[in-house]
This record gives sequence, C-alpha cells and structure tokens, in this order.
Amino acid sequence: MSKRGPLSIALTVAGSDCGGGAGIQADLNTFASLGVHGTSVITCLTAQNPKRVRAVQACSVDMLRRQLEAVFDELPPEAAKTGMLYSSPIVSAVARFFGRRPSVPLVVDPVMVSTSGTQLLERAAVKTLCAKLLPLAALVTPNLPEAELLTGRSVRSIEDMRAAARQLHERFACAALIKGGHLRGLRLAADIFYDGKQELLLWAPFIRGLKTHGTGCTYSAAITGYLARGRTLAQAVEWAKEYITQALVQSRRAAGHDLLNWFWGSPKDRISSHA
Repeated sequence: MSKRGPLSIALTVAGSDCGGGAGIQADLNTFASLGVHGTSVITCLTAQNPKRVRAVQACSVDMLRRQLEAVFDELPPEAAKTGMLYSSPIVSAVARFFGRRPSVPLVVDPVMVSTSGTQLLERAAVKTLCAKLLPLAALVTPNLPEAELLTGRSVRSIEDMRAAARQLHERFACAALIKGGHLRGLRLAADIFYDGKQELLLWAPFIRGLKTHGTGCTYSAAITGYLARGRTLAQAVEWAKEYITQALVQSRRAAGHDLLNWFWGSPKDRISSHA
C-alpha cells in the first residue's frame, strides 16, 4: 500500500442548505473536489430548495462555540471561511473566536440576502460584521448589492467596483474581491481583487440562461481551499475564478434545476495544474 501525505484542512462556518446547492453543503463539496479535508461549523439550519428559503433557525451561541472548539482541538484548519452568520450574537461569537487565532487566514463571504430575496443577515448584524469580523479577515468577497451595503455607495460599473474594493481595504485593512456577476450590459463576468499592493481584473464568459444558487459560497470556498493548500491569496483568487467558471460551464441538472458541478473535469484539472 502506497504511503500518502496528510490532507490539508479547511473550515467553513456557515448555514446548512437542505437542498444541497449552497451553504455548508456547497462548501464541503468544493473542499473535497480540491483534495482538502473539509470541516464545518453550522450557524443556522435553513429549510430551502433551489427556488426559495422557507425558514431559518439559528444555532445557539454556546453550540456554535463548542463546534469551533471541537474542530480546532483536533483538526486545526490551514484556512477558514464564513458564510451565512445571520445574527449579531453569532457574528460576535465568531469574531471573538478568530480574534484569538490570527494565524488562520479568514475569508468572509458577507452573505446578506438569498438569491430568492430572503434576508440571511439581520440588519443589526451588519454593523457587528463591520465592527468586529471584517477587521480580522484576510479577504472579504461581496457581490454588488453587498458591496453597496458595506460601502454606502452605488456600484454599477467596473470603475465603481475598483473604488469599492479600495474603500473596503482602506476601512478594514483586508483584501477585497468585488464580484460583478450582477453587473448589467457586459458580455463577460468581471471581478475586481485588491489587496493594497496589487489589483486584479478577473474576466470570464458570462453564462446566460443558468439559474443556479450557491455560486458565491462555492467561489469563497474555492479560495479557502486553495489557501489551505498553501497558495498565496492572489493565486487562490485567480484559481478560484477559474474553478467557479468551470463549475458553471459544466453545470448539471437535477429534477429540472441547474446545479453547480463541483467535480468538473479531473482531479488534475482542479488541483494538479495549480500545485
């Protein structure tokens, strides 16, 4: 039997999607497809499917803390991400925990509203996110509506995205990835990455006609997975852009719904070419 090296470990702190398309389930599929052992801390249970979120039940702060401690005691991650945090007490608890572990790069996906329009971050929690969690982040990954909420400015063009990324970096001292999937009038899907030293304009074909959810979760999970494998932040963002593009291009159908294909191509396509 051949000897195999240890797996890198990544952590997702997010909500559970019983429909399997987003949240914890999407993150764990992404980690597995990148050859990373995925650990998870569930913040909320959601009753949802590809069409809508029917109900949300938040985890207690005590149970959240116990999950985090259990993971870090025996399976300390090389990188972590947050997704749906929902409430101010949950955001505060996550910030307290990671504030004592600054060596773990943290990717914050500020999940605020579902694709179907359901509020996934309470209004009071937005202030807590900005005050306590974003200053701890290595990267924040807002889409355009989230970027507008975080910056208080309209984000309607590439130049607006560049300005928003710089504003977020200046305010929170973390890198920013502004996702332009909602930008109208372009044939290409554009994202802007800025870390205070370099700016990347990331392009990919805009895929029309797909109605998937979980794209933002998968994108941030791929960044986290590549970070866990030892890549730099800029490399992780570039490769994650390719990963999510292929997951969309090679999407599958189930029960009449479009689903991201986390296991597109071969392991070599997803991993080895970036080793």
